[in-house]
Amino acid sequence: MGTIVVVEDDTNIADLVDMYLRREGFRVIQAGTGETGLAAIERERPRMLILDVGLPGSIDGLEVCRRVRAKQTLPVLMLTARDGEVDRILGLELGADDYVTKPFSPRELVARVKAILRRSDGTSGRNEVLMAGRVEVDVVRREARIDGEAVALASKEFQLLQFLAERPGRALSRQQLLDGVWGSGWYGDDRTVDAHVRQLRKKLGDALPLSTVWGMGYRLG
Repeated sequence: MGTIVVVEDDTNIADLVDMYLRREGFRVIQAGTGETGLAAIERERPRMLILDVGLPGSIDGLEVCRRVRAKQTLPVLMLTARDGEVDRILGLELGADDYVTKPFSPRELVARVKAILRRSDGTSGRNEVLMAGRVEVDVVRREARIDGEAVALASKEFQLLQFLAERPGRALSRQQLLDGVWGSGWYGDDRTVDAHVRQLRKKLGDALPLSTVWGMGYRLG
């Protein structure tokens, strides 16, 4: 079922969550602080993160969520003893997938974990973050980044970039790109592909290794 990192400073709660998740076949790694939690995430590359908001030390749960979201799309379920709407909204705005207030039913928590993983696995069959040279193509966030910095792309520009990034090294004709990005029912000049390629090159520059295959189309990588 994969690895779940549980970052919770209350050992009784952490052990309870650990027990119920292991019953369902998950491998569980516990951490009691934000610092050790971030280290575990980096080391273990888990399938999901369960994160207490009120962690001790200088890095609380919201800051852990913020740092995780700056790097990856790891599913996050947040736990809190706080019942304030502001905390819940802030956690979700930072990218948490769900929010559970203590005390909670362990069975409900497991059900929420499974629901989150089902939703996140909707992207199974393709990587969540693709690399195209120095450009990160974040499929879930629909975001392109160069060295961690987001670059604003129009919807069709991103779709074209994703289509190319999913087929590295392949020479793709304009018609293949039109069918894959605009759809086989699209009618119009195939030079629209060239216009979008120009925009990608303008916005992403030398970070994107996109070459022209003369008389045919384009190749990424």
